Amino acid sequence: TQKMAELLGLGDECGEGASGASALAGSCLADNRLNLDVYPDGCHRFLRLFEGRRGEVVQVEFLRLSSNDRLLGTALGILPQLKHLKSLVLKGGHARDEFGSCQHGSLTSLPPDIGNLRCLTHLDLSFNSLSTLPSCILHLPSLRVLLVSHNSLVALPEDFGLLSKLTFFSAMKNQLKDLPQSIGELSELQDLDLSENALEFLPEEVGNLHNCTELDLSGNRLSSIPDSLANLKSLRRLHLHSNLLVTVPASLASLPNLSRLDLQNNCLRAVPREIQTSPFVRLRGNPLGETEPAPSAGLKSLHAVICSCISSGSFTVTSEGCKVLLACGIHFYFPPGAAPDPLRIYFRTLAPDPQWVKLRHHDVLLSRVLELQPHGVKFHQEVQIWMPCASPQTLHQREVVVRTFSGQSWSDLRTRVEQKRKSKKHVAHCSVLHFSWFLVVSRLVQNECKVPTEGTLLFSSVDPNIKVTFPPGVTEEMRSVKLQVLPVSAEEMEEITADAGCRASPLLCLSQDSLVDFLRPVRIQLPLPPGVTGLNLDLSRLHLLRGDLEGQTWDDITGQVVLEFTHLYAMFEVTHFSWYWLWYTTKTYIGGIAKKVYERLRMYQVNFIALQRKKDPEQVLLQCVPKHKVDPVLKKLQDRYRGPEPSDMVEMFEGEQFFAAFERGISIDTDRPDCVDGRLSFIFYSHLKNMKEIYVTSPVDRKGQAVKGQVSFYRGAVPENIPEDASRRRKGPDSLWLATLPIKLPRLKPRWGENTGPLNGFSFAPLNLGNAETGYLTQANLLTIARRVGADWQTIGLNLGLTYQQLERIGYNNREDLDKQILDMLFSWAQQNSEDPDCVSKLITAMKESGRRDIAEEVETIIELGRQKYRESIRRVGLEQESSTEDSAIAMV
Repeated sequence: TQKMAELLGLGDECGEGASGASALAGSCLADNRLNLDVYPDGCHRFLRLFEGRRGEVVQVEFLRLSSNDRLLGTALGILPQLKHLKSLVLKGGHARDEFGSCQHGSLTSLPPDIGNLRCLTHLDLSFNSLSTLPSCILHLPSLRVLLVSHNSLVALPEDFGLLSKLTFFSAMKNQLKDLPQSIGELSELQDLDLSENALEFLPEEVGNLHNCTELDLSGNRLSSIPDSLANLKSLRRLHLHSNLLVTVPASLASLPNLSRLDLQNNCLRAVPREIQTSPFVRLRGNPLGETEPAPSAGLKSLHAVICSCISSGSFTVTSEGCKVLLACGIHFYFPPGAAPDPLRIYFRTLAPDPQWVKLRHHDVLLSRVLELQPHGVKFHQEVQIWMPCASPQTLHQREVVVRTFSGQSWSDLRTRVEQKRKSKKHVAHCSVLHFSWFLVVSRLVQNECKVPTEGTLLFSSVDPNIKVTFPPGVTEEMRSVKLQVLPVSAEEMEEITADAGCRASPLLCLSQDSLVDFLRPVRIQLPLPPGVTGLNLDLSRLHLLRGDLEGQTWDDITGQVVLEFTHLYAMFEVTHFSWYWLWYTTKTYIGGIAKKVYERLRMYQVNFIALQRKKDPEQVLLQCVPKHKVDPVLKKLQDRYRGPEPSDMVEMFEGEQFFAAFERGISIDTDRPDCVDGRLSFIFYSHLKNMKEIYVTSPVDRKGQAVKGQVSFYRGAVPENIPEDASRRRKGPDSLWLATLPIKLPRLKPRWGENTGPLNGFSFAPLNLGNAETGYLTQANLLTIARRVGADWQTIGLNLGLTYQQLERIGYNNREDLDKQILDMLFSWAQQNSEDPDCVSKLITAMKESGRRDIAEEVETIIELGRQKYRESIRRVGLEQESSTEDSAIAMV
C-alpha cells in the first residue's frame, strides 16, 4: 500500500478509510472515498447511495467494489458519471471456493465511457475473468498504475504504448504469450511484473524502458532474452528464474544499478564468466556442471537467505537436464534425457504422520517427509536426490537409507551418506526412476546376498563372528537373503532384567524374499554370550530363543535343535528364518523376559520440559527431549524462559503419540485442532523437535492470589503388547501416566476494564477485521490479544508494518504505561488496516515472525470458530455460500 501510494502521489491517505458499520453514514463520504468491497452486497449499497445522495457520490475520488458481486454490471453503468475518480478497484478474490481458493470475479469488460475518466490514475482489475484488455483503458490519459494480475489475458493490445504515463504495470498470473512492440513506448514505466505467464520471447523494444527499476519475468517459457536489456541503466532487480533460458547476455553484468539478478531454475549451460562471478547473481538450479564456479562472497551470504523459508513449490525440467537446489537444502540432478519433454515438478516437505509413515522395529527417523509430484511418472534415466538428515554418527552400528513409498508399501533405496565440508551437515544420496514420498531413516545394518543352488556363505559386518552357511541344494531357484544384527551389552541386560548373571548374544534377524522354506537346513553360528566360553559353559543355563519378525512372541527352541559348541561359538541348523537369540541365565521361563527386553531395546529415555516465558508466564513451552539433549536445550532457552527441573527419565518409542494435559485450575483452548479430550497431542521422534508453545489461563478469579497448577503427560497410541514397566504408574486409575511438572500463574495486576472504565481511558471505534467467509476478529478479540503481548509490542509493531517513528510516538505518548502502549500500537494498526481483507493473516504472520507463535495460534483458533459459526448460520437458513447475505452470514466471535 505504501509503495502504491508513492506511485500515485497520494501520501498516507491511501491507508485510511471508513470502517465497520458506518459505511452507509456520512463519515463514509467524508474524505471522498467509498470502500464497499468488504461487504457481500457492496454494489447494492453503492446503488442506494447513488440514488439517495447522488451529489456526494459523484464527488468520490476513491472507490472499491468487489467483482464477485451479482450487481456489478449495474454499478458499472454509473461509474462514468464519477468524473473526479482517481482510484478505482474492481477486484475479485473476496469469495473462496470449497477448497479455500480465491474465486475470480465476473468482470469480462468495462463500459466504453470509462475512458472519459480524465482524473483516474489507479486502476486495479485483479482476480477477474478478462481475456482481453478493455480498449477504453487505453484512453485514460492520467493512468499511472494498472493491475490486471490473475486474469486470463492471452495478449496485450498493439497500441498498449498509448498509456504513456504508466509507472506501474502488473499482469502476473495470466496467459500472455507475447508482448506488443509498443511496450517500449512506456517511457515512464518503473515497475513491470509479467511473472507466471507463457511468454516465449521478448521484443527488442523492451530495452527502451529506460526508467524501469524492477522487471519480473519469472515463471515463463523464455529460452533467450534480447541484448537490449543491457540498455536498462536504471534497472535494480531482474527476475528471470523458472524459465527455459540456455544462456544470458554478458552485458547484463555491466548494468550500473543492478543489485539482484535471479537466474535460478533455468537450463543454463553457457553462462558468461562476468555473470557467474557477479555477487548479485542467483544461479542455483541450473545444469552448469563443471563450468559452475565456486560461489563468490556474495553467494555465501545468499545461501542462508534462500534456505530459510520455502517448503513447497515447483520447478521445470527439460530434456537437457538440470541441477536444482531447494530452499530446504534438498538437491536434485536430472541427467540429459531423463525427461523427454518439459515437465513441471511439484515438491513439498511434510511433518511425518505415523498413520502412514510406518517405521519398522529399531528404525529411527532422521528427516521430514519429501513429496515429489507427479507420482509414478517414470524417468528415462535415474534422477539423483540428496536429502539433509540428522547426523548418523550418534547411532551406533546402524546405517542410513532413503525410504520411498511405492503406492502400497515402503521400500529402502540404495543410499550413500555424504558430509558437507563447511557445514559438517549430512545428506543422504540415492537414485530413483519415479517420484513419490521420500524420507531418511536409520536402521539396523543390513547384509544381504543371493543364494544360488550351489549354496553360499553370509557374514555380518556388525559382528563377523556371526555367519550363515547355505549348503549345496538348499534351494532350486536363486533367492535373496537379508541379515541384521542388534548388539546387546551386558550392562543393558543387567539393567533391564535386574539380574547380574543374565547374559545374551546379539540378536540375529534373518529374512528372505521367498515364502518357501529351504530344502536343506541352513547352518547358523552365534557367539556365546559375554563372559561365557566352552570351558565354563553350563548347558542348563543356555537357552536358544526364536521370535517372530515383529518380536511379539519368543519361543524357547533349545530342545528342538541340535546345539554344537566350540570355545567361542554355538552352532545350530534351521529351515526357515526369523529372530534368533542366545541367552545365558538361571531363569527357567524366559519367553516373557525376552519379549520385555526386546521392547525396552526399542525405547528412548526422555525427559519432559515445561517452561514459562519470563515476560509472560501464561505462555508455556512444552517439549519432550531425549536425555542427551536436555542440557543443550535448557541452555538455549534459559534467557527467555524459566521453569521447574525436567521430569524424571521415562521411556518412549520412536513415532509414539503422547498427550499433555493441564490440571488444578489451569486450562487451555480445547478448540485447538491438536487438542483431544482436553489434552494436547504430540508425536515423538527422537531426531525431530517435539515442542509446542501455547497460552494457558486460569478459569478461577486470581486477582488476589497466584494459581498453582500442573501439566501432566500421558501415553497415547503405543504398539500392542507394550511391556508392563514401559509405563510408570501413579496413584489413580490412569496407568499410562508419564510425568507431571508444576505450573504457577502469578497474581494478576489490574488490567483494562477492571475498576477503571472499559479501556482505562482509551476508546476506539468498533472494529471487525477479516470477512464473513473466514471469520472476524472483533474489538473484544483484540483486547484479549493485547493482554498477551507484553514487552514484545515494539517487535510485533515493526512486523505489522508500523514505522519506527510511529512506535516512538506511541511509546512517548504512553510512557510509563505498558498496557496503553500495547493498546495504542495494536488498535492503531487495526484501524489503518480494517479494510484489508488479508489483515488477519498478516497479523498471524507478524506474531510468528516476532516469536509469538502462541498468539498466532490463538488468533487462528478464533478465526476457525468464526468460520464454524458462519457455516452453521448458512446451513441454518438453507442458503448456499455464494448467495449469503450480510445479515445471515456474518458470525461475530
